[in-house]
Amino acid sequence: MLPVKKLVKNVGIPGVEPPKKTCDSPYCPWHGTLKVRGVILTGEVVKAKAPSMVVVSHSYLYYSKKYKRYEKRTKKIHAYLPPCIDVKEGDIVVIGETRPISKTIRFVVIGHKKRVE
Repeated sequence: MLPVKKLVKNVGIPGVEPPKKTCDSPYCPWHGTLKVRGVILTGEVVKAKAPSMVVVSHSYLYYSKKYKRYEKRTKKIHAYLPPCIDVKEGDIVVIGETRPISKTIRFVVIGHKKRVE
């Protein structure tokens, strides 16, 4: 018998390719039932010590009305890491907003843009 290949869903985000590996996680946006909706962010992985969670640092510009200029701000976001995506600390990843998975996790890693050499 041939191995059954699991179907990969279309997440609907341009520029993000589906992972080559498959997984059985229900919280995977590619192979599970989790839907991605809302905000799509790009950031750098700061911590990847937990088995299924990463901490992503998202930097953005905030306009200050008082001083009439922009200032850099950084926010750390907890995101669920599906087993089919391989990510290390320092990688640039794309995360998408989803329903609450746990107390602090409201985002899921959709893909990675580039690796740190």
